[in-house]
Amino acid sequence: MASKEGLRISDVGTLKALAHPLRMKLFRALYLERVATASRLAELVDEAVSLVSYHLRKLAEHGLIEEAEPQSEDGRERWWQPASDGVSIHVEDFRDAPEKAAAHTAASRLFYEQRSELYLRHLDERPHWGPEWNSAAIDSEYLPRMTASELAELSRELDALIRKHNEQARARAAAGETEGRENVALHVYGFPFRP
Repeated sequence: MASKEGLRISDVGTLKALAHPLRMKLFRALYLERVATASRLAELVDEAVSLVSYHLRKLAEHGLIEEAEPQSEDGRERWWQPASDGVSIHVEDFRDAPEKAAAHTAASRLFYEQRSELYLRHLDERPHWGPEWNSAAIDSEYLPRMTASELAELSRELDALIRKHNEQARARAAAGETEGRENVALHVYGFPFRP
């Protein structure tokens, strides 16, 4: 991976490249796989290899993914990896023009829909995960009354806490502690609303 730091997406072109339903699925799958071929990713997203290859090239054009060192002797295989350790998208980077704000909103809706689909699939599959995973899974809602600066502080603290646990889990996995390790989706939303 070229950069351990997350990539902050601040231009509409890159945002639109990622905010395509299949490309977002491919980006997520590649992030989990860390290094993969178009064939492997096509299996994961249940799409044709030629279509997956096209969309991988589009993600690469925008610096979201990059070619990786070959993992096999087959010179025909093209290996891919994320170009950074995740991406972030901030509303303040897209509010200076109506078309940028609209692109940000459309992307945010797509990301939410895909996260929602992932959670709904979990609910359908929950009986198959067993009691240990079902007890560990989180499904909570909190309704604090906060100021914008308090919410921003909470966001920073949650981000730091999640990053710490992610780094610890990756280090344990790299040290060989792979027993019982699964991919975990953690979605956190914090936003103002009025009843």
